Amino acid sequence: MAEIDKAAIRNAATVIVIRDRMTAPAILMGQRGATAAFMPNKFVFPGGAVDEGDAQVPLASPLNPQCAARIGEDAAPALAHAIPAAAIRELWEETGLILGTKGTWQGDTPADWQSFAATGHLPHAAPLQFVFRALTPPGRPRRFDARFFLLDADEIASDLDNFDAACDELSHLQWVPLSQARRFDVPFITEVVLAEITARIRDPHPPASVPFFKNNDEESLFLRLRGTLPEAATD
Repeated sequence: MAEIDKAAIRNAATVIVIRDRMTAPAILMGQRGATAAFMPNKFVFPGGAVDEGDAQVPLASPLNPQCAARIGEDAAPALAHAIPAAAIRELWEETGLILGTKGTWQGDTPADWQSFAATGHLPHAAPLQFVFRALTPPGRPRRFDARFFLLDADEIASDLDNFDAACDELSHLQWVPLSQARRFDVPFITEVVLAEITARIRDPHPPASVPFFKNNDEESLFLRLRGTLPEAATD
């Protein structure tokens, strides 16, 4: 396995799974380990870095075109496939929940996807709604260009309360009432995302634009990603 460049900014995906959205909204969170290099002990959403194999996996459905256009803004357009794939894989690895549809994989399956493929599902990206992007500030032990996706729990193909297939990266996996989430020990950026989600909890449509906290070496910027759809996608 190639050694990871700790100084490099890695593309990443995070999933905010929301349950009982219109009645008693709750979100899925877990706690990172005390020895983790990035955000130890913090309560976070499932997520992680994009792997090489994420660009090759077949998707049963693609990301919504508007969300894909926003993923490709100020980034490589090809990430509109790899990043939602990574979101689905990380959700599976860290929680054991399946965002997929029944189907047969063709050809070679990337190593990191073999356990997901063994469930008999293909990754299903259409329900993912791109809602936030944040670049880790300089000076941190790890830096990520993270895209946050909102996902309605009704789209999950497995038991929402069964985390038996999860790896041990997150502990204390639980459905946290949205109104209580900020009482937990969460990172600052998670607080910002929670406020964004709370403000639009009852609107199922993609946001008019996606907030982007761009913390580069020169300055910190707050941008809005709107995305430009190809003409064929707007007809």
